[in-house]
Amino acid sequence: MMSKTSSSSDIIDSIRQKSDSCLLLCSLGKDSLVTLDLIYPKFDRIVCVFMYFVKGLDHVERWVKWVKSKYPKIEFVEIPHWNLTYILRSGLYCVPNPKVKLLKLADIVKSIRLQTGIYYTFLGMKKADGMNRNLMLKGYESQCYENNGLVYPLAEWNQKDVLSYMRQKNLPRPIRYSLKASSGIGFNIDCMLWLGNNVPQDLDKIYKVFPMSERILWNYHNNNNNNNNNNK
Repeated sequence: MMSKTSSSSDIIDSIRQKSDSCLLLCSLGKDSLVTLDLIYPKFDRIVCVFMYFVKGLDHVERWVKWVKSKYPKIEFVEIPHWNLTYILRSGLYCVPNPKVKLLKLADIVKSIRLQTGIYYTFLGMKKADGMNRNLMLKGYESQCYENNGLVYPLAEWNQKDVLSYMRQKNLPRPIRYSLKASSGIGFNIDCMLWLGNNVPQDLDKIYKVFPMSERILWNYHNNNNNNNNNNK
């Protein structure tokens, strides 16, 4: 664990020698919080960029508030997630809008760089996240895990390393909507059930933007009722 932390520090220090400012793509998940904790003491200006699916969800804003109080020096920017362009254009749980311009992560990075004048952008991705990430990050090994200004200080870490670091630094565990590895907000039954049980007001906000997503829980409860009736 110590060796991984020190190799991450080496990656971060190599960027600090080139710039006193950086961007962090911050999902508010474990990996991005650990990345923020690692870079925070090193840079004079840090702009955290959070991409939302639905703006102003209470349980997310509570996390944002915690992050801002723990790391008071940061600037925190909230922007629509690039994936939203695909959702809105195709009409997933909403009315399709063919005029929406499809975006990629690279477009978001380019836009934020222009707005802030900051080039180097930290991300919390790890090889251990899956085969595609493993292949991509392997390609950046010889460049000290930096490619076109995108920097991956946790590339060599695994889930266990992240949890161990969080325990050492007494960092709280982010919300987990389900027991699955990837636990961001999404139109999956685990997430919708968690929201309905814990923050129904946020579920209502999601329904306002994506009215047809009400079907997810309706179908789930309907199927459960049918199964229960069949078992009687």
